[in-house]
Amino acid sequence: MSRHLLLLLLGMAILASAMPLQANAEIDPARQGELLHLLRHDCGSCHGMTLKGGLGPALLPDTLAGKPAATLEATVLYGRAGTPMPPWRGLLTEAEVAWLVAILMKGVPDAP
Repeated sequence: MSRHLLLLLLGMAILASAMPLQANAEIDPARQGELLHLLRHDCGSCHGMTLKGGLGPALLPDTLAGKPAATLEATVLYGRAGTPMPPWRGLLTEAEVAWLVAILMKGVPDAP
């Protein structure tokens, strides 16, 4: 692993541990639907429409297993420097990102 990537991951972990993300925050059911749409379409445009990977890595429970939720949340909020992964902090709240990460780690439900 390159030194730059290691420092980036370390910095993200420190930021994530300093942020009180609200994983159990209540997300309105209508907003949940919007977030699932965003996940399937916006995230799916890079991570594959079935989230099995594409330009970005797979976002399936088995590929995310063992990764700390806080690290995944920081990746979504702040993006990944030097990659096409953009920061979503201006569009999503910390609670929404925590909810999305929890859904990804459990498995995204089928589209209604």
